[in-house]
Amino acid sequence: MGAPAPAPGRGQPLIGLAGLTFLLPLFFLLAFGAGGPVSSLKVLAPLTTFALPAIATIAFWWEDWPGSTLRAGWSGLTDTLVAVAAAVVLTLLGQAVVAGFDTSALFDPEPGPGHVETFPHTLPVAAGVFTAFLQLTLVCEGWPFRRLGRLTSGVAALATAWAVGAGAYLLLVHLDTPAQDGLRDPGGPVSSVVYGAWLTALGAWQLVFFMVLRGWPFTAVRRRAVRLPLSNVVVIACAWATYTLLRHALDMTARQVTAACSCGIAAILVVAMLFDRWPWTLLTPPPGRTGVVLTSIAVAGLMYWALYSYADTVDWGRLHPDDWVSYSVSALSMGVILHVAIWKRWPVALDSSPSPPGNGPSSRPTPDAHG
Repeated sequence: MGAPAPAPGRGQPLIGLAGLTFLLPLFFLLAFGAGGPVSSLKVLAPLTTFALPAIATIAFWWEDWPGSTLRAGWSGLTDTLVAVAAAVVLTLLGQAVVAGFDTSALFDPEPGPGHVETFPHTLPVAAGVFTAFLQLTLVCEGWPFRRLGRLTSGVAALATAWAVGAGAYLLLVHLDTPAQDGLRDPGGPVSSVVYGAWLTALGAWQLVFFMVLRGWPFTAVRRRAVRLPLSNVVVIACAWATYTLLRHALDMTARQVTAACSCGIAAILVVAMLFDRWPWTLLTPPPGRTGVVLTSIAVAGLMYWALYSYADTVDWGRLHPDDWVSYSVSALSMGVILHVAIWKRWPVALDSSPSPPGNGPSSRPTPDAHG
């Protein structure tokens, strides 16, 4: 299964900077590689988003199986190929929820009349599935599926997240644009853009509590029957408050809220996962946690400014630059998880075996010993 996990921050910041040599090419490939930013958004955004729960299953439930049976390098490549195949299958399932299977529209940015584009129509389903998966994995600590064993538990968690994500879409969402031929409007009370913005805010708070804060303050609650409902209520309430603040107090559009929270998610992954929360692990928990939060906010702001500065130079046609900003940082987030949790930082570091976010969903969180 690999070498023991390194001490927090060991080799940082050099090992994190070296990891950027993996992340930046992947970022540019996903953000521009399908013929420019517009075509990449249309074709790769759904596939990338649907890949996220598959990657998280391999990393945080299957403990890198099937790649764990192979040596470094081949292990990461095998798991990545499994995730790519899963992304295609899951995108097809997303098509089935919103319209119907249509393989000809899967990789075509302009599939033409009679075909439903995967972007943006499947994204609310993909976002709902991944958010539900993280809620189950992190906030619910993998309960009750962990008792089923490594492989079965991952499949059960993914299937449950799919049922929740697809069900929420069908019950809650209505389309923001007139329905195309073959595209079904669920007719729910929430617009698809607002739904996506709220889910992204929820994803940001999932990582704040269970990656940045390592489960604190919920780690102080010993009884799971109390801890899990409490953590779910608090995380959801914080997401709702954040959406309300950005959307109404700061007068951001729903798409801008999605982009801002997506930048926050990517920044947390870079600071807390790629750089192991360095240098804040050198401090005691209270100032260390504060340092990680403030650094993540600063990195998120830099991402937001840089990506919008570029997006303002592109002719997006009927698309929105906010959607590309959200997608491009999601691609970066996926790259961080791939590099650190799937590839184990190979070939930058051959002996790294990082833990899942927080203290790992396989057991109840324990008090944080580092910043």
